[in-house]
Amino acid sequence: MALVTTAEVCDANPQLIASGDLRALQPVFQIYGRRQVFSGPVVTLKVFEDNVLVREFLEEKGNGRVLVVDGGASQRCAILGGNPVVQAQNNGWAGIVVNGCVRDVDEINGCDIGVRALASHPMKANKKGIGEKHVPITIAGTRISDGEWLYADTDGILISLTELSV
Repeated sequence: MALVTTAEVCDANPQLIASGDLRALQPVFQIYGRRQVFSGPVVTLKVFEDNVLVREFLEEKGNGRVLVVDGGASQRCAILGGNPVVQAQNNGWAGIVVNGCVRDVDEINGCDIGVRALASHPMKANKKGIGEKHVPITIAGTRISDGEWLYADTDGILISLTELSV
């Protein structure tokens, strides 16, 4: 998103907003990581208080993608920590959005990757490997599907049906 803000994208695309092809997530996420502005094609994951599948995804090459995790908005443990975020950074992920909590915030904030989460929590997640990959999810009032595009900056997070030419 070359110097175009999410606010400018919204202002320039009222027809996409009206049709539902461009959607804004509710403003519930905290900003982590050094990369405050990021975008890329979405990969979805649905888990609950379990981070095995999160770690498995981030071990793959990211190729500029954004992992969007529906963690059920749980605030009882963190489903993303510093080590997987370092791995995501090294594997070329553009960002990670977690509808849940993170931990190891200082380590995450040292990484050149964009991370959004509801909050931080010191307790670790379960390790059962239960969840669903590449399924439509609904977080922050917005339905998100695999392959859609995510655009994030300090104003918020947008989901677009297709890549925007900005």
